[in-house]
Formats: sequence, structure tokens, C-alpha cells
Amino acid sequence: MFIVDSQVHIWAPESPEEPWPKVSGPEMNAGPRFSADDLLREMDAAGVARAVLVPPAHAGNRNELSIAAAMAHPDRFAVMGRLALDQRANRGLIDSWMDQPGIVGMRLNVRTEPGRSWLSDGTLDWFWPAAERAGIPLMIHATGVLDRIGEIAHRHPGLKIAIDHLALHRDVDQKPYVNHATLAALCDIAIHPNIAVKASALPYFSAQPYPFADLHAPIRQVFDAYGPRRVFWGTDLTRRTCTYTEAVELFTKALPWLGEADQQWVMGRALCEWLDWSA
Repeated sequence: MFIVDSQVHIWAPESPEEPWPKVSGPEMNAGPRFSADDLLREMDAAGVARAVLVPPAHAGNRNELSIAAAMAHPDRFAVMGRLALDQRANRGLIDSWMDQPGIVGMRLNVRTEPGRSWLSDGTLDWFWPAAERAGIPLMIHATGVLDRIGEIAHRHPGLKIAIDHLALHRDVDQKPYVNHATLAALCDIAIHPNIAVKASALPYFSAQPYPFADLHAPIRQVFDAYGPRRVFWGTDLTRRTCTYTEAVELFTKALPWLGEADQQWVMGRALCEWLDWSA
């Protein structure tokens, strides 16, 4: 099976020349470094053909390492780059964004501040039509603001938006980790054909070991709303709570209702078509 991971981070060690911003996150689980070579070894062992590289927040808005990996391994990696959208000088980069080697789109986080406020204070009003015009697919971490994302998708039907991690977020004291109100809101905006979902990092939201039985019904709920061509499997590997193979087999072996044809779409074909990343 042709398997493509919709989200993985790689990063180099922090250095005086390239200090990390003062943020924290679960990406750090893999340690101070996780390289393209580290990732390739993991992918080869688990039978994963390709991965979309998302530069991690803890290393700042730096795309160079991921772009270099995609240029070195164009058959294995593509990049959803990051950009500081509140900086007016960066507006001029949008029209040529997709001309960068290895770049297949852009990743935003509007779940936390300051991105969350940008949705309502006008900071991003210029961006949505510009991204639509430039043909930039977006991946958005949008927990808690799905209604707003639905409004944006409605106003900009040519703008492709993929919602990260089924819009789930795991708070330290939250149990269960799967929020059913969030899933219902995610399914509500499936009426917009330009919205897709990343079924990524899901074992992180399970309170059980493999085969993560508490995830099966939520996955089916979202799959029924979006269909096989708008659900993209992924891992957010460095947030791992299981092996890479177990994350794969959650979809390829543990969901008996997910037939082989639908697996082909969810496990890679749909994502590649959405991003125009030819197989």
C-alpha cells in the first residue's frame, strides 16, 4: 500500500546562531534533534513511502531544514511551510510561496495565541483571499475555532483547508482525551467541500493501548462526514505514544469497516491529490 504521513516534524539542535523561541510542546518528546535521516529510518521500518514535513513551532518560523530534506529526497518529503503572517513585510511572499522547492502549502496554528486572536482582530483578513488566489493549500490547527474556519471556507471556496488532528487537543487534566463536542463541530463544517481533515496524532488522544478501541467510533464519525477523499492519515510521529507500525495498523488492520479501496485513499492517495503531489 502507498502510505503517506500527513504530518511529521524534523529539527536540528538549538544553537546560539539559531535559538529557539520560548515555547514548549510535545514535539520535544523525541529529544533535542530529529533529523531527516532519523525519519527515513522510521518510515522505512514501518512501510511509509512519503511524509509531509511541518516545521515545528519550538524551532520558530524556519523552513530551511525541511526544504533541504525535500530537495534531497523529493520522492519522500514535501513541506507545509510556516510564515509569520502578522508581519506586513511577509505579505509579498504569498504570490510566490508555491514556487519554493519542496513546498506544497502552508501550516497555521490558530488554536493558541496569538493566532487565535488574529481570526477576529483583522490580522488575517488579507491572508485568506491572497492564499486562495495563490493556490496555497493550508493545514490549520484549529481546535475551538471551527465555526470560524467554516465561515472562511464558505467565503473562499477555492481555498483548500485541512484541519489538523481531527481538531482535537489534549489538555493535561482532560479525560477522556477525545472531545465529542469538538468532533460534532468538525463534522458540521464537512458541508464545505474545500475542508478536509488530518487523522493525525490520534494515538496521542487514546487512553488505551493499541488497537486504541476508544478511537474507533470517533474515526468512523468523522470518516462518515468527510468520506475517504477528505481524510488524511498521519502520525505527528515525535508525539508518539506507540510504535510507528501501530499507528499505521490502526487504520490498515484495526478498523474492519474501512475497506481496502477506502484505505488506499485515506493512507496516502487522497492527501497527494489534495496537495497536487504527484505519486
